[in-house]
Amino acid sequence: MKLLLYMTDFIVPLVIFGIVCYGIMMKVDVYDTFIKGAKSGFFTVIKIMPTLVGLMVAVGILRASGFLGFLSELIGKFTKYIGFPGELVPLTVVKMFSSSAATGLLLDLFKEHGTDSYIGLIGSISMSCTETIFYTMSVYFMTAKVTKTRYTLTGAMLATFAGLAASVILAGMY
Repeated sequence: MKLLLYMTDFIVPLVIFGIVCYGIMMKVDVYDTFIKGAKSGFFTVIKIMPTLVGLMVAVGILRASGFLGFLSELIGKFTKYIGFPGELVPLTVVKMFSSSAATGLLLDLFKEHGTDSYIGLIGSISMSCTETIFYTMSVYFMTAKVTKTRYTLTGAMLATFAGLAASVILAGMY
């Protein structure tokens, strides 16, 4: 087991070293290519900054206004019948917009209910098997200039509900 832990410490440096060696073997100016990529990444961050700020403000408004509490009570009446506690509804809604804000909500749930509680387990599992749908769509589609999203939102919502169902089932097995 310790051998595996030692190996994992070296995986990232070995991958980086391998990429640099491959670039040198292919006669690519590795440093200049890295600088061009970093510059491109910086400009990408600048382009998506308004979207990020808008999403953060929207999540902050939802939390401060009490709307998430209202939504939790309203939807929680129905979700409790399928084993999904109403306390997790705000976490699920916020996770669709911002993973970091959802992590804050999850930590609040941990303080209130505990990490090994049914709510804590479902929250932890659902955080790892759901996606920040609207953040991902807005940032990636804007960056790639995608205009026709077709069934992306429908597929992402189905995947999220599948992840939530899996979290309820897996937490129930514990």
